[in-house]
Amino acid sequence: MSPANQKISIRFFDDREVRALWDAENSKWWFSVLDIIAVLTDQDDYTKTRNYWKYLKAKLRKEGNQLVSATNQLKLAAADGKKYKTDMLDYDGIIALGKTFPGKKANRFMEWFTYSDETIDGKSKLKAYSLFETTFINSIEVGTTVGLQQIHAYLFGGLYDFAGQIRQKNISKAGFAFAPVRFLVNTLKKIDAMPETTFDEIVAKYVEMNIAHPFMEGNGRSTRIWLDLILKKSLGKCVDWSKIGKKDYMNAMVKSPMDAVPLKSLLFHALTPEINSREIFMKGIDYSYYYEEN
Repeated sequence: MSPANQKISIRFFDDREVRALWDAENSKWWFSVLDIIAVLTDQDDYTKTRNYWKYLKAKLRKEGNQLVSATNQLKLAAADGKKYKTDMLDYDGIIALGKTFPGKKANRFMEWFTYSDETIDGKSKLKAYSLFETTFINSIEVGTTVGLQQIHAYLFGGLYDFAGQIRQKNISKAGFAFAPVRFLVNTLKKIDAMPETTFDEIVAKYVEMNIAHPFMEGNGRSTRIWLDLILKKSLGKCVDWSKIGKKDYMNAMVKSPMDAVPLKSLLFHALTPEINSREIFMKGIDYSYYYEEN
């Protein structure tokens, strides 16, 4: 499988990463065996996870199980940022692997893994992935409400009847009231006029757009793409969202209307110049949608 045909995906089970690579030549996903072993054994120690997989491989070979021969070694990025070859299994291989782990957790994992996501979020996420491959992303107005509407309409078109439309109702979340409808149009005009030449200015604009929350649903997922486009245009950088944990991000966003410093710190330390990286983009979508999971 050539690197050009690879797409990176990160799934989450019990807040643990399960990395995957898309094989365009064979039209299927390959999943990290070590990630799944860590999930099924509830193990955070990489060495112990690797040793367990060595033990399990030897056991399976001794039993004449063909699962080991079905593995494919592909390169995945490790914690040090370098890519190393690691054992991967396709969908059928993961099903077979799961059957070697008895217990309720293994059963829950298999239910999660085999679930066909036909939800709005699932379909929208597929649309978000495809943004990288289309020329549409190059036609989006950067840093404007119109541009954000274009993103929202692309992600949720055909899924929500209000896709791309500015809301006509007041909304709130966890007791926080977003911009009142009667002021929303003027609020968005003021946000459009905000400068976006420095990092601090861009984050300030992002915070204000989050407070505005112009859509009934899908604000966070749309606005994070919107933010990255501004950063790319103005600074030649984007956010590597995989470096920002869900809890840290959500807490920083809650505080941002009064104190944006924690959010600035998170975003600044996650900036990367790899603005044309397929892997960074795909991981960004995975994390962005993960942030919205309950």
